[in-house]
Amino acid sequence: MSTPMYVPAFFVKQKFAMTTNRYEVWAANPDGSFGQLMAVAQQKRLAFKEEVTFYSDESKSRAVFSFKARKKIDLNAGYDVFDENGQQLGFFRKDFGKSLLRSTFHLEGPGYQGVGQERSQFVAILRRFSNIPFLPIHFDFTSPQGPTLLQIERQASVRDKYTVTVPEQALDFRVAAAVAVGLDALMQR
Repeated sequence: MSTPMYVPAFFVKQKFAMTTNRYEVWAANPDGSFGQLMAVAQQKRLAFKEEVTFYSDESKSRAVFSFKARKKIDLNAGYDVFDENGQQLGFFRKDFGKSLLRSTFHLEGPGYQGVGQERSQFVAILRRFSNIPFLPIHFDFTSPQGPTLLQIERQASVRDKYTVTVPEQALDFRVAAAVAVGLDALMQR
């Protein structure tokens, strides 16, 4: 089994590409600046069965983790997160019914489970019924007992940029990064 990897804060930046969504995952330095590049990922748009692989760098010579849909074209699809050896690290899924007015996701892994929802109902509705680009989006994932597991905040910018904070030390960095990229990709549908 893979050793859990804890990273308390990091950034996810979307990069422009014509036929794919490309992402860079950067560690956050203590002063809030960008630190070390931790992973790069690429997601094919309009794939029938979603699968995203994260690589150690731009050369894509070493896959370090991934997430993959359990089913083809399923609005409530679940996504398994795997380490570089194919061992499952965690799971997340979009709750399609609850997401009609406010995006909602479920998250689980060894030692934790929780639900994440857009923080602002107003922004959620505005995002669905207007063409205002670049709205900030904030997600708070909490456990049934109440503590925050994960926070994902998208800044208002031309390309998506997320700040991810992980208060729950049992939550593996690779799962948190997969969820942040998954949120971006799945909210576009």
